[in-house]
Amino acid sequence: MISIAQTELRGFSRTLAELEWLLLALVLLYFVLPSFEIDNQMGMLAAMAVYSVFVISFRYSKLFTEETQWKLALETWAIIIFISWCVYHTGGVDSPLMNLYLLVIIFSALTLGKIITLLEFALISAVYFFLAQPDFYQDSFSTSRFSEMIMTFAPYLLVAYLTSLLAADLKHARDGLEQLSDTDELTGLKNRRAFNTSLAAESKKAIRYNREFSVLMLDADDLKSVNDKYGHAVGDRLIVSIARVIQDSLRETDVLARYGGDEFVVMLTETPQERAVDVAERIRAAVENTSFSADGERVSSTISVGVSSFTQDAEQEDSIMIRADKKLYESKRKGKNTVSH
Repeated sequence: MISIAQTELRGFSRTLAELEWLLLALVLLYFVLPSFEIDNQMGMLAAMAVYSVFVISFRYSKLFTEETQWKLALETWAIIIFISWCVYHTGGVDSPLMNLYLLVIIFSALTLGKIITLLEFALISAVYFFLAQPDFYQDSFSTSRFSEMIMTFAPYLLVAYLTSLLAADLKHARDGLEQLSDTDELTGLKNRRAFNTSLAAESKKAIRYNREFSVLMLDADDLKSVNDKYGHAVGDRLIVSIARVIQDSLRETDVLARYGGDEFVVMLTETPQERAVDVAERIRAAVENTSFSADGERVSSTISVGVSSFTQDAEQEDSIMIRADKKLYESKRKGKNTVSH
């Protein structure tokens, strides 16, 4: 299963590809227009050729199986180098191509985070003052010329700062939405979608490092009778109570989710089936011994549990879930309040 972060990075990557070719088109347009001066036409042509080869080979040769922030950052650094070369041969700090840096700053601030943006802004600043260095040694250089250069460069700083603030606000809102989309409203646990993401990641680790993990499928017994007798509000309290008991029986590295209705699922990291059965029995006993008061009566429940191990029972995450589910219903057929494996 592809995570939200990976989907987002793929979208950023597609946007960056468009930006890379747009940048090349703008430089090519500048090159062919007769009204602009170019110090080294062959150097510009060579830079465009090298840049095109880099984009094609880096982006379309499938060197990277997954998108990462550092891959995108490396591409933006290559863009900065290309722009700097073009600026150097088209008038230095007075070149119209200086504004192309804004494309990189905006993209970086919106997609790559504050740290990478600051690093890239520092690199652009260093290039700018390197290109401006000859002006410092001219007899005609004045305070007004220095102020003009600073004011010319100031918008780059403002764009980087304001875009970074906007990106931070968007990220905060996005994280909040992602948290809501990954959380079960009643219990505060992970929901099915979030659990499946964790399961896919753990499956990859298990295959890569030859490690074993286990899954527990748990179902509250006779929840319908509780709802019918006491009402759904009490039934919800029972689900929350069971969730708390299960959570208290797990390690911090284990993953618990409400899978739907009265069903829970647990992923026990680096846990073979024998130990998983022990954990399941401990949870079953803890739930059996837990109750609360409602309308002057004690309300309690039991759970049925199915246990499945990744390396022993399945080779893919969907197989381990299917087997755990089958074992859960085997516990139901045995009379409930049972662990099957």
